[in-house]
Amino acid sequence: MLIDRFLQYIKYEKGYSSHTFVSYQADLSQFEKFVVEKNGAKEFVPDEVDSSLVREWIVSMMESGVSASSVNRKLSALKSFFSYLCRNGEVKKNPMSQVVSPKRPKRLPKFLREDEMTELLSDRSEVFGEGYEAVRDALIIETFYTLGIRLSELIKMKDTDVDFQSQTVLVNGKRNKQRYVPFGASLKESMQAYLSVRNGEVADRSGYFFLRPNGEPLYPMLVYRVVHKYITMVSSLTKRSPHVLRHTFATAMLNSGADLEAVKELLGHANLAATEVYTHTTFEQLQKNYKLAHPRALN
Repeated sequence: MLIDRFLQYIKYEKGYSSHTFVSYQADLSQFEKFVVEKNGAKEFVPDEVDSSLVREWIVSMMESGVSASSVNRKLSALKSFFSYLCRNGEVKKNPMSQVVSPKRPKRLPKFLREDEMTELLSDRSEVFGEGYEAVRDALIIETFYTLGIRLSELIKMKDTDVDFQSQTVLVNGKRNKQRYVPFGASLKESMQAYLSVRNGEVADRSGYFFLRPNGEPLYPMLVYRVVHKYITMVSSLTKRSPHVLRHTFATAMLNSGADLEAVKELLGHANLAATEVYTHTTFEQLQKNYKLAHPRALN
């Protein structure tokens, strides 16, 4: 009865969507069934629920293979339900106040292997073809891989941001934070070759470094399509976005012995925690290499 009253409350007074209504209904029904079976009772009495019983429900779900995300969604429904009961004086104490939600496992970044990047960038005319857009698209891939910049940062790059003498790019990052990212001779050569073609074929230039044939800057979906197309040629990754190339840059740096703090600065991360996720990736790669290469790895 109390569950029905709560559901009517979120539907008509709170105006929750039909999707949320159905989810809450299913989650609370599941919890009700668990409590009745656990207590051997004839009916569900919310005032008899304590935090330990809720934790048992969490454990039972996790053991049956329910993901942390799904468990947290169900707990959200339960928290709303018991908050409603507390406000209306239906329960003396909120059992959810001492319940900690399970942590969601961190998703490790997806990245391309070094040999896949080599395959993409070694024979450019074979992979990308000829003409201005082919040269530009090849440089887009190489720039993401070499500088580790974000999609928005690549689009905002201007001619004046690139300093060939010091071999640095002034990157305009999130919240207007700027940073200098160095580049090597290979990218310098590719950039100068691109500019030579661009300046000869694109007349009305807008000042941005990467341009469409009409002289206008790139837009996000165009860049995404370019990256997706060429990653597909060399990798079976399900995610094939510009961010994968940023992940590839960070992973390659750490695998080559770069300092974590240095990688943080190059990526433009606000704190080290955002960069540390790549150490898990590199550790997994080390484990794989060890198992493949070491003669006693399987013993």
